[in-house]
Amino acid sequence: MTLWNNDTDIQFFTEALKNFASPEQLFYNLQGGYYAYIPKGSDAEGQTLQSRNSLIGQFTEKWSKTLFEPIAKELGLFAVNGVVCEDLGLTKQSSADLALCTTNNITQQPENIKLLFEIKMSVISNYKFTQPNKVDFVGDYKQHRGNPSLLRSDSMLKAIGKSINIRVSGLLSTKIPIIILGNSPIQESYQKKVDFLKTSGIIQGFWSLNPQPTNSQYIKETAKKGFQTITKVETILELSKELIVSDMNYFSSMIAKTDLGKIISDANKESSDIAKAEKFLSLIRG
Repeated sequence: MTLWNNDTDIQFFTEALKNFASPEQLFYNLQGGYYAYIPKGSDAEGQTLQSRNSLIGQFTEKWSKTLFEPIAKELGLFAVNGVVCEDLGLTKQSSADLALCTTNNITQQPENIKLLFEIKMSVISNYKFTQPNKVDFVGDYKQHRGNPSLLRSDSMLKAIGKSINIRVSGLLSTKIPIIILGNSPIQESYQKKVDFLKTSGIIQGFWSLNPQPTNSQYIKETAKKGFQTITKVETILELSKELIVSDMNYFSSMIAKTDLGKIISDANKESSDIAKAEKFLSLIRG
């Protein structure tokens, strides 16, 4: 299994056309031909393409599961799409796009979920479609007017919002790492935000699974690795394993310094580092 590249974009279009999607559902029908995105300097001619969204969503969720299945197996887990867990706020209407779990079921208990993924991937580069079934690369994301994947502010905000909803669902969510998967860089304006989300423990990282989205410069990773571009499949295994075996705990609070000092002092009376950590977490959560 390889990471995302232009061939994967083309694979999506090829499979969608074979499965009876029309060119009009997948491409902008411009005077110059069918294009995946409006080329820079061209007119959209009043078109807004929404019909592709659900199709690329299904494709990327399935593609990600296929990528993570051998990784999950290596960790003694299962890669599952559409995970539902009411205790974590994951309903049938807002399920987890992908999760690594101890059982191969869609409906899960919190303790069986070891790693959660929210997928924000899309067609990255621009392509021209020619009848009957030819799809040719036109240019990378810097040469068209669309903002794909993690370059879209609404995609970032939706991913952050859903992650926070999981985090505040209760104590059962505090031990489950959350990763946002994309296949593009992020906007420069989000660099500090993603690092803060990681250091504060809300989201454990934004990963781009596209090693080379453009031949020109782009953000490959942020200072504190809140965002990272994955260049090798082996890296995903290393990062996933580290998240799963670290036995992390999320905690968040806003309390007076005097109360915080007392909590630290009381926790420090325990005999071991782990006991001190457990005491601190129990005290800070009230």
